[in-house]
This record gives sequence, structure tokens and C-alpha cells, in this order.
Amino acid sequence: MQGRLSAWLVKHGLVHRSLGFDYQGIETLQIKPEDWHSIAVILYVYGYNYLRSQCAYDVAPGGLLASVYHLTRIEYGVDQPEEVCIKVFAPRRNPRIPSVFWVWKSADFQERESYDMFGISYDNHPRLKRILMPESWIGWPLRKDYIVPNFYEIQDAY
Repeated sequence: MQGRLSAWLVKHGLVHRSLGFDYQGIETLQIKPEDWHSIAVILYVYGYNYLRSQCAYDVAPGGLLASVYHLTRIEYGVDQPEEVCIKVFAPRRNPRIPSVFWVWKSADFQERESYDMFGISYDNHPRLKRILMPESWIGWPLRKDYIVPNFYEIQDAY
């Protein structure tokens, strides 16, 4: 079933794939990485002016990585704001997705966390570096194929 935003994107010739609706009735769309930045700018202009959250997940061991964006269209006098969920999938070998930091500034730490935990590189992000793990950490801890080291160095644990 196609939602309101999906129909609008089709009408304007913007490539995407509808993934249906979640349990709360929020429309979910899949966007290709190469189309994501331009569609993000269009969605911002269309009224999705608030990035509620960005997260990432590992679809399957050896499979794709996903970057997920929850956008909200906040307008004065509207009790129930319109929401949409955008999923951008990237290959595990070289996961690169355009950063939306320059569209929604709140993507800053969220994209950095996705980079730190999954190794997804957000192109044109101004400060893409580890945010939770030490800079010397090897690997991406939340990937399903991550091998946990058999040692942990505890620094200043008091």
C-alpha cells in the first residue's frame, strides 16, 4: 500500500521504494544512497523540518547495513504532526551514505554514533570520528559479524 508521501514522490518523479507502514501507521520508505541527499533536501523543503532520530542496524551477518531516519513535519496549530521513516541501505564492504548534517544539524552526533558502532561512512560530515569508542579501537562493535576481543583495557575505572 502506498502512503501519502510516497504518492507525492512518485508524482514528482523521485525514485524510492515504499516499505509500507509500521505498527503506529508511520509510512516507511527506502531511498538509495546516491539519491538520499537530494531527497533529504526536498523533504526538508516539503516541510519535514525535524529529524527526530537517526540510527543504524545490521540487517544480517554478512548482509547490508541500514541507516534509519525518523522525520517529523512540525507545523503551527497541528495536533498530530506527520511523520515518516526513511531507510537507506549500504553494502557492508564499503558502507557510504551522504550525510544530512547540512540539512538537519541534529544528525551530527547520531551519524557519528552510527559510524562508531557500524562503520557507516557519512560523506561530507564535518566531524566524522568515533564518539563512544576510543580512537584506537579496531572494528565496529554492533555489527553482527564483530568478533569481541578477549581483553578489555579499563582506564580510570574508579
